Amino acid sequence: MTDAPYIRSDMKAFIDALAAMGGPTMAEMTLEEARASYVALHGMADRPARDLAVIRDLSCPGPEGDIPLRLYDAREMRQPGPVVMFFHGGGFVIGDLDTHHALCTELAGLLDLPVVAVHYARAPEAPFPAAILDCEAAARWVAGSPAELGRAATGIVTIGDSAGGNASVVVSQLLGENPAAVPVVLQVPIFPLVADAEGSGSMAAFSEGFLLTADTMGFFDAAYGADRSDPRGFPILGDHSNAPPTIVVTASLDPIRDSGREYAKALVDAGRDCLFIEMHGVTHSFTNLRAAVPSTQADVERIAAAMTFMLANPA
Repeated sequence: MTDAPYIRSDMKAFIDALAAMGGPTMAEMTLEEARASYVALHGMADRPARDLAVIRDLSCPGPEGDIPLRLYDAREMRQPGPVVMFFHGGGFVIGDLDTHHALCTELAGLLDLPVVAVHYARAPEAPFPAAILDCEAAARWVAGSPAELGRAATGIVTIGDSAGGNASVVVSQLLGENPAAVPVVLQVPIFPLVADAEGSGSMAAFSEGFLLTADTMGFFDAAYGADRSDPRGFPILGDHSNAPPTIVVTASLDPIRDSGREYAKALVDAGRDCLFIEMHGVTHSFTNLRAAVPSTQADVERIAAAMTFMLANPA
C-alpha cells in the first residue's frame, strides 16, 4: 500500500469545497455550460487582475479570419525587446481571453515585458489543427508588426497552460523551421499536454478528485480531435534538436503531469537548455487559483523569476 500523495492544505480545502458544491461534471455539460463554468471557476478562484499602463484589445489576420488578441504591458512605451505570446488553456475548447485575463496581467507585471494573449479558434467548431494555425499566425504577426503593436519584438517567448502549453511547444517547433524570421528566445509550457497521457502513471493516480479528470480529458480530446501521429497535436513526436531554451512546469497532482516530465527528459536527451520545475502539492490549473489557493501565488512568481533568469542568461 502506497502513501497518499502530498497535497497542500489550501489546495485540499479548495478541492473539498468544489466536491461539496456538487453539480454536473464538465463531460456532462453542454458546450455552452462548460465554457461558462470555466469562466466562473477562474472568476471565483483567481486573484483580481492587476492595473497596468496598457491593456488593449486588438486583432491580427488568421487563416480563417481575424484572431482576437489582447496586449498587456506595465509600461506605456518601451524599447525593442522580447514579447511574450500567451496561449490560454481549456483543452482547445473552453478557454478565452477573459478566463486568463488576471494571470496575463500578473505575468506582464512580474516580467516587465509586453504580453500578447491569443484567442485562437476553438473546437469543436474549429477542430485540430485550427488552434495551432491561429497561434502560429499570431506569433508571426506580433514579430512582424511593430507599428500595429506599438512595440518591436526582438524575439518571441511562447508560454501557455495545459492546451496552451501544448501550443507553446508546437508554435516554437513551427517557428524553429526558420528561426531567423521569428526567433523564439524562450518557451514555457506549463502543465502541458505534450505527449499522449493515456496509460501514464499520473493519469492512473490522479484521474479523479484532483480538479482535472480523465472524463474531462476525454471531453476535450473528442472535441479537438488531434491526430496522434502529428507533431502539431503531440509535439513530443517533433524534432527537439533545435528547441529553444525551455522552462517546463508541472504540477505533482496532475493527471497529465507525466507528459510534461517526458518532454523535459526529451529536451535533456537532445542536449537542449531546459529548466524543469514541478510544483508539489498542487493540481492542474494552479496558475489560475491564486485567490482560492493562496500558496500558488508564490508558484507563479517562481515561474516568472525563472523566466527572467533564463532571458538574462541565454544559452
